Amino acid sequence: MDTQPPPAVLGGTGHVEIDLGAIADNVRELARVAEGAEVMAIVKADAYGHGAFPAARAALAGGATWLGVAQLDEALALRAAGITAPLLTWLYAPGADLDAAILAGLDLSVSAPWSLDAVVAAARERGTRARIHLKVDTGLTRGGALGSGWSALVDAAAAAHAAGHVEVVGVWSHFAYADAPAHPTVRAQQEVFDDAVAELGRAGLGDVRRHLANSAATLTNPAAHYDIVRPGLAVYGLSPIPDLATSSELGLREAMRVLARLVLVKDVPAGAGVSYGHTYHTASDTRVGLVPLGYADGLPRAASNAGPILVGGRRLTVAGRVCMDQVVLDLGPGATDAVGDPVVIIGRAEDGEPTAQDWADATGTISYEIVTRISSRLPRVYREP
Repeated sequence: MDTQPPPAVLGGTGHVEIDLGAIADNVRELARVAEGAEVMAIVKADAYGHGAFPAARAALAGGATWLGVAQLDEALALRAAGITAPLLTWLYAPGADLDAAILAGLDLSVSAPWSLDAVVAAARERGTRARIHLKVDTGLTRGGALGSGWSALVDAAAAAHAAGHVEVVGVWSHFAYADAPAHPTVRAQQEVFDDAVAELGRAGLGDVRRHLANSAATLTNPAAHYDIVRPGLAVYGLSPIPDLATSSELGLREAMRVLARLVLVKDVPAGAGVSYGHTYHTASDTRVGLVPLGYADGLPRAASNAGPILVGGRRLTVAGRVCMDQVVLDLGPGATDAVGDPVVIIGRAEDGEPTAQDWADATGTISYEIVTRISSRLPRVYREP
C-alpha cells in the first residue's frame, strides 16, 4: 500500500490512516464466527484510537447490531453524532447525568445497588423506563455484583422492573482468561454466569440478552457466544490471542497505520552517541535519520532501542531513546534515504510493515495499549471501503 499521505497532511509530522473497510470486514468475519449471536462492537477509548464515530459507522455497516463504550460521555457523544443503534455504556460515577442517558436511549449497565437506585430515580424523574443490563462478577473480581450481592441486586431489579421504572434487557460479565481458552477459570466463569442467568429467570427476568464473550472468546469459545458477543480489539484487526494465532490466521486485517516522514538525514562518525543518555552508539561511520514522532504522539518510551520502523522497505530499530517528539534511526553506511521519505511506524503484517503487536512485543506490553495510546495530535485520515 502506498505510504504517500494526502495533501491535507503533507505538512504535518505524521498521521494515522484508518481503513474503514477493514473494520467492516473484520466485523463480518466476527459475525460469521459468532454463528447467529448478535455482534456488539466495542468502540470505547475512541474506538481503540481509531475514531469512535467513523469506526462505529463502519462496524454497523459490517453487521454489528449493537455498540458498546465504557464511559457515559463516550456514549452521549456517539448519540450526538447521529449513531442510533443500541448502545451500552457501563462506567459512570455517582452524580452522573443519567437523565441525559435515558433521554438518549442508552442502555446502562447496573452492577451495584447505588447505580440501580440512581437509574430508577432518573427514570422516575422522566416518567419513563430505563433500559438496563445487570452485570454479574463471575470471577474477574472487577465490575459486577458477586454472590449474595448478586442475589440482592436481582431482587431489587425485579422490583424496579415490576414497578415500571426499568426494563432489564441484558445480563453480562467478563472473562479473566479468555486469551487462554484452556484455562480452568474460563469454564468456571461460564458456570457462574449460567447460574446467575438462572437466578434471573426465577425472579421473573428470564427474557434478557446474555453476553459474556470478548474478542478472544468470540474467536475461540463458541459455548460462550450466548445471545451477543462483544469483540473489541478484533474489530480493529488485531489478534486477541497473539500466542495462539496471528491476525491473518484469524481472518482479520489491521485497520490502523501510523505514518511519518524523515525530516533530517545526516552523516555521523563511528562511535557517536545517539539521543538522550547516549544509550546507542554508532558502530561505524553511518547515516542517521530523524522521525518527528515520539512519546507525546504515543510511541512508548520503553521502545527505546527496540521499536521497529519501516524505511525504504527496510525494517530498522529506534536508535537510542524515544524522545517526546522524535526518534532517531541508524539508516546505515551509504544509505540513500532522503528528507521527505515515508516511514511506517505501525502498519499491516501482510504488507511487511511493523504491527501494533510487534511494538507490543518489543516493549513488553499488549497491542491494546499500543493503538489506544496513539495521540490525538496525529490527524486521522479515513479510507472509505
